Amino acid sequence: MKTIQYSLADGIATITFDEPDSPVNTMCLQWQQDMSVLAAQVLQDKDAIKGVLLASAKSTFFAGADLKGTMRLKPADAGAAFAEIEILKKNFRTLEMLGKPVVSLLGGTALGGGWEVALVGHHRIAIDSPKIQFGLPEVTLGLLPGASGVTKMTRHLGLMGAQPYLVEGKLFSPSEAKGLGLVHDLVAPGDNAAAEMRNRALAWIAANPGAQHPWEAKGYKVPGGLPSSPAVAQMLVVAPAMIKKQTRGLYPAPEAIMACMVEGLQVDFETALRIESRYLARLMTGSNARAMINTFFFNLNAIKSGQARPGTSPRFKPAKVGLLGAGMMGAGIAYCQAAKGIATVLKDVSLEKAELGKSYSAKLTQNRVDKGRMSADEQKKILDRIAATGDLADLQGCDLIIEAVFENRELKARVTKESEPMLAPGGFFASNTSTLPITGLATASAAANKFIGIHFFSPVDKMKLVEIIRGRETDDETVARAYDYVQAIGKMPIVVNDSRGFFTSRVFGTFVMEGAAMLGEGIPAAAIENAGIQCGMPVGPLAVLDETALTLSLHVMEQTRADFAAEGKTYVATPGELLVADLVRKHNRPGRAGGAGFYEYPTEKGVKKFLWPQLKPLFEKSQTSWSITDLKDRLLYRQAVETARCLSENVLTTVHEANIGSIFGIGFPAWTGGAMQFIYGMGIEAFEARAAELAQKFGSGFTLTDEVKAAIRTYQPQY
Repeated sequence: MKTIQYSLADGIATITFDEPDSPVNTMCLQWQQDMSVLAAQVLQDKDAIKGVLLASAKSTFFAGADLKGTMRLKPADAGAAFAEIEILKKNFRTLEMLGKPVVSLLGGTALGGGWEVALVGHHRIAIDSPKIQFGLPEVTLGLLPGASGVTKMTRHLGLMGAQPYLVEGKLFSPSEAKGLGLVHDLVAPGDNAAAEMRNRALAWIAANPGAQHPWEAKGYKVPGGLPSSPAVAQMLVVAPAMIKKQTRGLYPAPEAIMACMVEGLQVDFETALRIESRYLARLMTGSNARAMINTFFFNLNAIKSGQARPGTSPRFKPAKVGLLGAGMMGAGIAYCQAAKGIATVLKDVSLEKAELGKSYSAKLTQNRVDKGRMSADEQKKILDRIAATGDLADLQGCDLIIEAVFENRELKARVTKESEPMLAPGGFFASNTSTLPITGLATASAAANKFIGIHFFSPVDKMKLVEIIRGRETDDETVARAYDYVQAIGKMPIVVNDSRGFFTSRVFGTFVMEGAAMLGEGIPAAAIENAGIQCGMPVGPLAVLDETALTLSLHVMEQTRADFAAEGKTYVATPGELLVADLVRKHNRPGRAGGAGFYEYPTEKGVKKFLWPQLKPLFEKSQTSWSITDLKDRLLYRQAVETARCLSENVLTTVHEANIGSIFGIGFPAWTGGAMQFIYGMGIEAFEARAAELAQKFGSGFTLTDEVKAAIRTYQPQY
């Protein structure tokens, strides 16, 4: 065996997982083959074995499935996948049904398939460290825990008890596992923890020679009752509807997990395992799992590991960061920095305005204190790190200064020139602009190579993504430092090259303006909004426009027109932009903040917003024909086409940043795996054909040039 070490001494069979040339243990093909060899070995040694220990030679216990192998599967492979899963379970059952006590020694994290390996043990001992995590997060990758995880967790905890850990993929610590009865003994961390786990395991083996899983015992009852019991049956009436409401029918995994849980409890254990295998085989060979694994495992790991971080400069964490502007963005950034231990200077035109910005952090932290999630002492430390000021001199010695003032080129230039001299030696300057090209803003800087865009999303404390924009003169060290800073405050950075709107704002604009254009064509507003929801966007395009402010969209259009004019060009507004401009100028509908936009916002407590009734007489045309399929495709394809254009123009340089940026920055539906994975999941030829249809019907926004088609093929990932 190449991935498993086996020894038998004094009646104790020690099985140590140790995949060579890998930092973690995985269910790779070699490991699966080794498990068959192991099963045969323990059967051969059965009479000499008194107990079995499952251990790991890695710092973690076991990482889980071989996801690269899963990425290569197609629907036609479902039968073979089912057979492989069944073989693995047969090997698990050989250990479990040997008639000897089996103990899992959990010296590190065990997630997904790793937790399923841990569940093979009749008894589980773990090191009680907060850094260790257990659980079954397969649902987040479009899969289900099919190596007996669904079947065992449901029998351990019952239908209601297991649901958060299976349908939602909730993780838990060793101490939480002990409280759930999933871990039976805890050992304090330290140099002797591994030896202590082994000693306790040997004592337990000696005391429990006839150990077995609870459900093997005669008279075992599932916690909470079977699906036929009145309390559970009542829950099962509404559970599928609740899942459908959350997934909108776009994510098959949660529904499959719930079905597997219910069906598995109505049959014997072996049949339940077989049901589980069938569901997993269907999911792991489907397009949804492939899309989600690609993005939420491989793409996300590429971001975390810093694949887009240029150069070899040492890691950087600023000691002191200045923020210009204490509005919504500046206040949010200040909180995120202070929460991660960074001294923050929050400057505005007056101390009063700066203090108002700081009060946002006080409000956020007080909410956590009230809920028992933060101590008053922790709150004080965070607030003490934020120095509110109206005095420019307080910025002296900052390693980084970020301007988060209004989207006005002249204002940004003025605050850049004023504050740059305050930077510490080697410090750099950043703009939080969402649309204005960084290269143009950098002309106000005394050191354009140390000027960069760091684009946060609102609300900053909730949005994980940060878009780093490299200007034409920005050097590698500055990009690397910005990347490190973003990671230091717990956010996900993507790096893009400079252009108007960069990547996220540019693609986001296509989504909302396509929705506005539909309204201008005479399509009912409610149909447009429902199309956005049905295709998986968080909210419809008209609601999003209201949230971001119609006046802001108008300002961006006017700024763009002025910039074009300065370059001797003519800017032609899109139909959506013209409609928004009319709503603001003719009908005084500025957006949600102004109390009126595409929606009405009642001031009465408990009354929800509703579409402005005048949209119907103003825009809706009964003779306009439309289909919900076209509406959904227009919203998704328009964004995907624009993302592909960003790749072809070198605004984006990697697919993983395109996918992560589109999901976490714009809200592109997660079921697709992101804007570029949407294209690859659809199939390039099929995508091009549908885009051509949409271009013919709805305009050049859907046109794929030869350069864009070439970029799509060039960047296609291989597994």
